[in-house]
Amino acid sequence: MDRLHVATLNIRNIADRWPERLPLLLADMAALQPDLIGLQEVVHAVEQDRVLAASGSGRYGIHRGWAGRPEYGNSLLAREPLVGTEVERLGLVAGRSALRASVRLAGGTAFRLTVTHLHHVTTAEAATIRDEQVEAIVDWLAAAPTVDAEAVVGDFNAEPDEPAYARMVAAGFRSAFQEANGAEPAVTWPSGIVAEGMDTDGSPGCLDYIWVRGAATVASARLTFDRPAAGDPTLYPSDHLGLAAWLDVGR
Repeated sequence: MDRLHVATLNIRNIADRWPERLPLLLADMAALQPDLIGLQEVVHAVEQDRVLAASGSGRYGIHRGWAGRPEYGNSLLAREPLVGTEVERLGLVAGRSALRASVRLAGGTAFRLTVTHLHHVTTAEAATIRDEQVEAIVDWLAAAPTVDAEAVVGDFNAEPDEPAYARMVAAGFRSAFQEANGAEPAVTWPSGIVAEGMDTDGSPGCLDYIWVRGAATVASARLTFDRPAAGDPTLYPSDHLGLAAWLDVGR
């Protein structure tokens, strides 16, 4: 049995007071040091993922999957001694994508992490698009090499009452936060940040998830990247809160 620390965060690209947010992101990432983390809204052109990866004592391998344009998208970070293999990107409708990588844990268990960021508009039509995106991801994973356990993480832009959430459950995935705490967090967006040009489209709610499937038991799950700056309650690491979960993986 292996203990694995998995996390996710939408880092909100370089908008919303990025220079002020960066020290908060670095401090929280240095403290968290997950084994695997999926990041969304990463501006690869300015190396946001590499900067975060270098914040603490761990050394991370970085894998990228563009979305919408080549310099922007998702990133998957694997902390040494884990090494990402079988890395693949899936293009999704509405300019989105998913990125997956497999790792071999110390006990020999094969584990796969997938990171994604789904369509964001708050309309009935957009909910249908998100459901189609999840369907594509589920089908893609069904055709992938077999693993013992896996997680899908990211900003789904979908509340628990949406079809996208139900489709993940129907595919055998369990929400780590819900399993550990008995309910989803009330809010993962917005964080509480106040910034010029900030996103105000939609009502506060739970949009971010760590989904697990297979031989993985959720030991605990919690919100992360959720502390405002000292002396400034309007400044947070991102406009989203992050999630982290400890998993016991293996049979």
